[in-house]
Amino acid sequence: MNIQRALIIAGFSSVALATPVMAQDNSTFTGPRIEGIVGYDNTRSGSEPDADFDRSIDGLAYGVGIGYDLALGGVVLGVEGEWLETDAKTSYAISDATTFDVAKTDMGREIYVGLRAGVPVTPSTLLYAKVGYTNARANVLVSDNTTDVDLKTHLDGWRVGAGVERAFGPNFYGKLEYRYANYDEGKFEFANGATTERFDTDFDRHQVLVGVGYRF
Repeated sequence: MNIQRALIIAGFSSVALATPVMAQDNSTFTGPRIEGIVGYDNTRSGSEPDADFDRSIDGLAYGVGIGYDLALGGVVLGVEGEWLETDAKTSYAISDATTFDVAKTDMGREIYVGLRAGVPVTPSTLLYAKVGYTNARANVLVSDNTTDVDLKTHLDGWRVGAGVERAFGPNFYGKLEYRYANYDEGKFEFANGATTERFDTDFDRHQVLVGVGYRF
């Protein structure tokens, strides 16, 4: 079992095991919220990497999220959305290329919408798991050192994650979260706005982030 599957299973198991704690007050975690997030971001090829270049892209991710949570018995259910930017980038030589021999990739913005479910394990601590749709963009430059070609890669996929949220007073909260995304479909967009047909992809994304938010 690889590490991301183990972490995901651990997160969902934590929520399931905590469900019997029905006596905990979950009113602290209800209502609309807004938050800022920052942390580690890594994207890599899900297929077996080539020995000639590194397909892993690391950087700092940062963004904002919004959500709304509702208490149902001893469970907190919510909807949420997120806009994320990252400074992750990489460049490499393509040793077997017939036309282009240099490529640079800058990971762009990521949009996420999804659901989360959690249970309070103390009056001020919530364990939760999440799942949803994610769309990411990568800016790609390929060159033969004479001609440059700019491409935008639009990637569609799904995200799962787990985390812990801690309330600080009636409105402010902090959180620590791990999430894993897989992009299984994409398309290229050229500088003139033309796009290709959608094609299958296999990219994995791992993020560990902290956040600070305000609940209204």
